[in-house]
Amino acid sequence: MKRFFAILLLFAACRYEPPAGALDGSSHQKDVETWRAHRAERLKAPDGWLTLAGLYWLTDGNNDVSLPSKPPVPAQFVLQGGKVNLQPNPSLTIEGKPVTAAVALNNDMEPKPTVVRTGTLSFVAIRREDAKHGPRFGIRVRDIGAEARKHFPGLEYFPVDPGSRVEARFEPYNPPKKIPITNVLGMTSNEVSPGALVFTLQGREFRIDPILEQGETDYFIIFKDATSGKETYGAARYLYAHPPDASGKTIVDFNKAYNPPCAFTPYATCPLPPPQNRLPIRIEAGEKKYAGGHG
Repeated sequence: MKRFFAILLLFAACRYEPPAGALDGSSHQKDVETWRAHRAERLKAPDGWLTLAGLYWLTDGNNDVSLPSKPPVPAQFVLQGGKVNLQPNPSLTIEGKPVTAAVALNNDMEPKPTVVRTGTLSFVAIRREDAKHGPRFGIRVRDIGAEARKHFPGLEYFPVDPGSRVEARFEPYNPPKKIPITNVLGMTSNEVSPGALVFTLQGREFRIDPILEQGETDYFIIFKDATSGKETYGAARYLYAHPPDASGKTIVDFNKAYNPPCAFTPYATCPLPPPQNRLPIRIEAGEKKYAGGHG
Protein backbone atom coordinates (compact mmCIF):
# COMPACT_ATOMS: atom_id res chain seq x y z
CA MET A 1 0.00 0.00 0.00
CA LYS A 2 1.31 3.41 -0.77
CA ARG A 3 0.76 4.68 2.73
CA PHE A 4 2.40 1.57 4.16
CA PHE A 5 5.06 0.96 1.56
CA ALA A 6 5.34 3.97 -0.72
CA ILE A 7 7.11 2.58 -3.78
CA LEU A 8 6.74 -1.03 -2.65
CA LEU A 9 3.97 -1.81 -5.05
CA LEU A 10 5.98 -1.01 -8.14
CA PHE A 11 6.90 -4.69 -8.18
CA ALA A 12 3.22 -5.62 -8.06
CA ALA A 13 2.58 -3.93 -11.37
CA CYS A 14 1.24 -5.80 -14.39
CA ARG A 15 -2.21 -5.78 -12.82
CA TYR A 16 -4.17 -6.06 -16.05
CA GLU A 17 -7.25 -8.22 -15.64
CA PRO A 18 -9.38 -9.11 -18.67
CA PRO A 19 -13.15 -9.02 -18.12
CA ALA A 20 -14.85 -11.96 -16.45
CA GLY A 21 -15.13 -14.95 -18.74
CA ALA A 22 -12.79 -13.44 -21.35
CA LEU A 23 -9.94 -15.88 -20.74
CA ASP A 24 -9.79 -19.46 -21.88
CA GLY A 25 -7.37 -21.85 -20.18
CA SER A 26 -4.34 -21.15 -22.36
CA SER A 27 -4.90 -17.39 -22.33
CA HIS A 28 -5.19 -17.39 -18.55
CA GLN A 29 -2.00 -19.44 -18.23
CA LYS A 30 -0.12 -17.00 -20.46
CA ASP A 31 -1.54 -13.99 -18.61
CA VAL A 32 -0.39 -15.34 -15.23
CA GLU A 33 3.04 -16.32 -16.58
CA THR A 34 3.54 -12.81 -17.94
CA TRP A 35 2.58 -11.38 -14.57
CA ARG A 36 5.03 -13.71 -12.80
CA ALA A 37 7.92 -12.71 -15.05
CA HIS A 38 7.24 -9.04 -14.46
CA ARG A 39 7.07 -9.56 -10.71
CA ALA A 40 10.47 -11.27 -10.64
CA GLU A 41 12.00 -8.43 -12.65
CA ARG A 42 10.57 -5.84 -10.26
CA LEU A 43 12.02 -7.67 -7.26
CA LYS A 44 15.47 -7.70 -8.89
CA ALA A 45 15.30 -4.05 -9.96
CA PRO A 46 17.62 -1.43 -8.39
CA ASP A 47 14.67 -0.20 -6.31
CA GLY A 48 13.24 -3.66 -5.64
CA TRP A 49 12.84 -5.20 -2.20
CA LEU A 50 15.90 -7.41 -2.61
CA THR A 51 18.10 -4.32 -2.28
CA LEU A 52 16.99 -3.37 1.24
CA ALA A 53 19.99 -3.20 3.57
CA GLY A 54 18.85 -1.34 6.67
CA LEU A 55 16.02 0.40 8.51
CA TYR A 56 16.77 2.85 11.30
CA TRP A 57 13.99 4.40 13.36
CA LEU A 58 14.59 7.95 14.54
CA THR A 59 13.75 9.70 17.80
CA ASP A 60 13.21 13.42 18.27
CA GLY A 61 16.50 15.30 18.23
CA ASN A 62 19.89 14.05 17.08
CA ASN A 63 20.29 10.56 15.61
CA ASP A 64 23.62 9.01 14.62
CA VAL A 65 23.39 6.20 12.06
CA SER A 66 26.19 3.99 10.77
CA LEU A 67 25.28 3.14 7.17
CA PRO A 68 25.95 -0.53 6.29
CA SER A 69 28.79 -0.18 3.82
CA LYS A 70 32.40 -1.38 3.99
CA PRO A 71 33.71 0.55 5.81
CA PRO A 72 30.52 1.91 7.47
CA VAL A 73 29.61 5.50 6.59
CA PRO A 74 28.43 7.73 9.46
CA ALA A 75 25.38 9.92 8.96
CA GLN A 76 23.58 12.23 11.36
CA PHE A 77 19.91 13.09 11.27
CA VAL A 78 17.89 15.56 13.29
CA LEU A 79 14.18 14.83 13.66
CA GLN A 80 12.29 17.95 14.59
CA GLY A 81 8.66 18.93 14.07
CA GLY A 82 7.95 15.92 11.89
CA LYS A 83 10.82 16.70 9.54
CA VAL A 84 14.04 14.72 9.02
CA ASN A 85 17.09 16.91 8.52
CA LEU A 86 20.34 15.39 7.22
CA GLN A 87 23.45 17.05 8.64
CA PRO A 88 26.43 17.99 6.41
CA ASN A 89 28.54 15.10 5.14
CA PRO A 90 30.46 15.50 1.84
CA SER A 91 30.66 11.71 1.40
CA LEU A 92 26.90 11.73 0.80
CA THR A 93 25.32 13.12 -2.37
CA ILE A 94 21.89 14.31 -3.46
CA GLU A 95 21.35 14.47 -7.23
CA GLY A 96 25.12 14.10 -7.64
CA LYS A 97 26.01 17.02 -5.35
CA PRO A 98 27.84 16.54 -2.02
CA VAL A 99 25.84 17.32 1.12
CA THR A 100 27.84 20.28 2.43
CA ALA A 101 25.00 21.89 4.39
CA ALA A 102 22.07 20.61 6.42
CA VAL A 103 19.12 19.61 4.24
CA ALA A 104 15.52 18.71 5.01
CA LEU A 105 14.64 15.33 3.47
CA ASN A 106 11.29 14.73 1.79
CA ASN A 107 10.00 11.41 3.10
CA ASP A 108 8.42 8.58 1.12
CA MET A 109 4.90 9.86 1.78
CA GLU A 110 5.67 13.15 0.04
CA PRO A 111 5.49 13.69 -3.74
CA LYS A 112 9.23 13.52 -4.38
CA PRO A 113 11.23 11.70 -1.69
CA THR A 114 14.82 12.86 -1.33
CA VAL A 115 17.26 10.11 -2.34
CA VAL A 116 20.72 10.30 -0.75
CA ARG A 117 23.58 8.19 -2.14
CA THR A 118 27.02 6.94 -1.22
CA GLY A 119 28.80 4.19 -3.17
CA THR A 120 26.34 1.38 -3.86
CA LEU A 121 24.03 2.59 -1.08
CA SER A 122 21.07 4.93 -1.22
CA PHE A 123 18.59 5.93 1.45
CA VAL A 124 15.34 7.82 1.96
CA ALA A 125 13.42 9.02 4.98
CA ILE A 126 10.20 7.09 5.60
CA ARG A 127 7.06 7.97 7.52
CA ARG A 128 4.71 5.36 9.01
CA GLU A 129 1.40 6.18 10.67
CA ASP A 130 0.36 4.85 14.06
CA ALA A 131 -3.14 5.69 15.28
CA LYS A 132 -2.10 5.23 18.91
CA HIS A 133 1.28 6.94 19.05
CA GLY A 134 1.40 9.25 16.06
CA PRO A 135 3.72 9.06 13.04
CA ARG A 136 7.14 7.42 13.19
CA PHE A 137 10.08 8.39 11.02
CA GLY A 138 13.02 6.31 9.90
CA ILE A 139 15.80 5.90 7.37
CA ARG A 140 15.50 3.05 4.85
CA VAL A 141 18.73 1.99 3.14
CA ARG A 142 19.12 0.16 -0.16
CA ASP A 143 22.21 -1.48 -1.61
CA ILE A 144 22.25 -2.35 -5.31
CA GLY A 145 25.07 -4.78 -4.49
CA ALA A 146 23.07 -6.61 -1.81
CA GLU A 147 23.69 -10.35 -1.57
CA ALA A 148 19.94 -11.03 -1.67
CA ARG A 149 19.76 -9.35 -5.06
CA LYS A 150 22.90 -10.94 -6.48
CA HIS A 151 21.85 -14.43 -5.43
CA PHE A 152 18.11 -14.27 -6.01
CA PRO A 153 16.93 -17.90 -6.39
CA GLY A 154 13.67 -17.05 -8.12
CA LEU A 155 10.08 -17.55 -7.00
CA GLU A 156 7.97 -20.65 -6.61
CA TYR A 157 4.27 -20.89 -7.43
CA PHE A 158 1.39 -23.30 -7.28
CA PRO A 159 0.28 -24.49 -10.73
CA VAL A 160 -2.07 -22.00 -12.40
CA ASP A 161 -5.60 -22.85 -11.28
CA PRO A 162 -8.48 -21.45 -13.37
CA GLY A 163 -10.84 -22.19 -10.47
CA SER A 164 -8.97 -19.68 -8.29
CA ARG A 165 -9.88 -16.86 -10.65
CA VAL A 166 -13.33 -15.84 -9.44
CA GLU A 167 -15.92 -13.22 -10.17
CA ALA A 168 -16.69 -11.03 -7.16
CA ARG A 169 -19.71 -8.89 -6.40
CA PHE A 170 -18.91 -5.46 -5.00
CA GLU A 171 -21.09 -4.31 -2.10
CA PRO A 172 -20.21 -0.65 -1.43
CA TYR A 173 -19.98 0.89 1.99
CA ASN A 174 -21.85 4.16 2.01
CA PRO A 175 -19.91 6.05 3.16
CA PRO A 176 -16.65 4.10 2.75
CA LYS A 177 -15.63 2.75 6.14
CA LYS A 178 -12.29 2.85 7.88
CA ILE A 179 -10.82 -0.41 9.10
CA PRO A 180 -7.82 -0.78 11.43
CA ILE A 181 -4.80 -2.34 9.73
CA THR A 182 -1.83 -3.35 11.87
CA ASN A 183 1.64 -3.87 10.43
CA VAL A 184 4.40 -6.27 11.47
CA LEU A 185 5.82 -3.69 13.88
CA GLY A 186 2.54 -3.36 15.73
CA MET A 187 1.66 0.05 14.28
CA THR A 188 -2.03 0.46 13.48
CA SER A 189 -3.56 2.88 10.99
CA ASN A 190 -7.16 3.35 9.90
CA GLU A 191 -7.45 2.59 6.18
CA VAL A 192 -10.36 3.23 3.83
CA SER A 193 -12.35 0.27 2.51
CA PRO A 194 -14.75 1.27 -0.29
CA GLY A 195 -16.86 -1.87 0.09
CA ALA A 196 -16.83 -5.64 0.38
CA LEU A 197 -15.92 -8.12 -2.32
CA VAL A 198 -18.23 -11.14 -2.17
CA PHE A 199 -17.31 -14.28 -4.11
CA THR A 200 -17.70 -18.04 -4.16
CA LEU A 201 -14.59 -20.21 -3.95
CA GLN A 202 -14.50 -23.97 -3.47
CA GLY A 203 -18.26 -23.98 -3.12
CA ARG A 204 -18.34 -21.47 -0.25
CA GLU A 205 -19.19 -17.78 -0.20
CA PHE A 206 -16.70 -15.33 1.28
CA ARG A 207 -16.74 -11.62 1.98
CA ILE A 208 -13.48 -9.67 2.26
CA ASP A 209 -12.61 -6.01 2.64
CA PRO A 210 -10.12 -4.48 0.19
CA ILE A 211 -8.27 -1.24 0.85
CA LEU A 212 -8.38 1.80 -1.39
CA GLU A 213 -4.89 3.26 -1.35
CA GLN A 214 -4.23 6.95 -1.63
CA GLY A 215 -3.79 7.85 -5.30
CA GLU A 216 -4.83 4.37 -6.54
CA THR A 217 -7.94 3.11 -8.28
CA ASP A 218 -7.34 -0.65 -8.02
CA TYR A 219 -8.32 -2.39 -4.80
CA PHE A 220 -5.62 -3.82 -2.55
CA ILE A 221 -6.41 -7.10 -0.78
CA ILE A 222 -4.48 -8.38 2.25
CA PHE A 223 -5.42 -11.96 3.10
CA LYS A 224 -4.45 -15.22 4.76
CA ASP A 225 -5.68 -18.74 4.11
CA ALA A 226 -5.09 -22.24 5.43
CA THR A 227 -1.81 -22.56 3.49
CA SER A 228 -0.33 -19.60 5.41
CA GLY A 229 2.69 -20.64 7.44
CA LYS A 230 2.88 -23.94 5.56
CA GLU A 231 3.26 -23.74 1.79
CA THR A 232 2.87 -19.95 1.76
CA TYR A 233 4.26 -17.05 3.77
CA GLY A 234 2.81 -17.02 7.26
CA ALA A 235 1.94 -13.36 7.78
CA ALA A 236 -0.14 -12.70 4.66
CA ARG A 237 -0.28 -12.59 0.91
CA TYR A 238 -1.32 -9.63 -1.22
CA LEU A 239 -3.48 -9.23 -4.29
CA TYR A 240 -5.02 -6.54 -6.49
CA ALA A 241 -8.44 -6.32 -8.12
CA HIS A 242 -9.83 -3.74 -10.49
CA PRO A 243 -12.72 -1.60 -9.26
CA PRO A 244 -16.13 -3.01 -10.22
CA ASP A 245 -17.62 -2.55 -13.68
CA ALA A 246 -21.04 -1.04 -14.38
CA SER A 247 -22.74 -4.24 -13.21
CA GLY A 248 -20.89 -4.16 -9.87
CA LYS A 249 -18.61 -7.11 -10.71
CA THR A 250 -14.83 -7.55 -10.74
CA ILE A 251 -12.29 -10.38 -10.89
CA VAL A 252 -10.25 -11.70 -7.97
CA ASP A 253 -7.47 -13.92 -9.32
CA PHE A 254 -5.64 -15.69 -6.51
CA ASN A 255 -3.13 -16.95 -9.06
CA LYS A 256 -1.66 -13.45 -8.78
CA ALA A 257 -1.39 -13.55 -5.00
CA TYR A 258 2.12 -12.61 -3.96
CA ASN A 259 4.33 -12.45 -0.89
CA PRO A 260 4.73 -9.20 1.04
CA PRO A 261 8.19 -7.64 1.13
CA CYS A 262 8.68 -9.00 4.66
CA ALA A 263 9.13 -12.42 3.06
CA PHE A 264 12.34 -11.10 1.50
CA THR A 265 13.76 -8.68 4.05
CA PRO A 266 13.58 -7.73 7.75
CA TYR A 267 13.60 -4.06 6.74
CA ALA A 268 10.00 -3.75 5.53
CA THR A 269 6.86 -2.62 7.37
CA CYS A 270 4.19 -4.93 5.97
CA PRO A 271 0.49 -4.64 6.83
CA LEU A 272 -1.30 -7.70 8.18
CA PRO A 273 -4.78 -8.92 7.17
CA PRO A 274 -7.82 -7.83 9.17
CA PRO A 275 -9.84 -10.69 10.73
CA GLN A 276 -12.47 -10.66 7.97
CA ASN A 277 -9.78 -11.38 5.36
CA ARG A 278 -8.54 -14.57 7.02
CA LEU A 279 -10.05 -17.35 4.96
CA PRO A 280 -10.54 -20.84 6.47
CA ILE A 281 -9.74 -22.71 3.24
CA ARG A 282 -6.60 -23.72 1.39
CA ILE A 283 -6.03 -21.50 -1.63
CA GLU A 284 -3.48 -23.46 -3.62
CA ALA A 285 -2.79 -20.69 -6.10
CA GLY A 286 -0.27 -17.90 -6.40
CA GLU A 287 3.12 -17.48 -4.82
CA LYS A 288 4.61 -19.99 -2.37
CA LYS A 289 7.11 -19.36 0.42
CA TYR A 290 10.32 -17.71 -0.76
CA ALA A 291 13.19 -20.21 -0.85
CA GLY A 292 15.72 -17.59 0.24
CA GLY A 293 13.19 -16.11 2.60
CA HIS A 294 13.25 -14.05 5.72
CA GLY A 295 10.86 -15.34 8.39
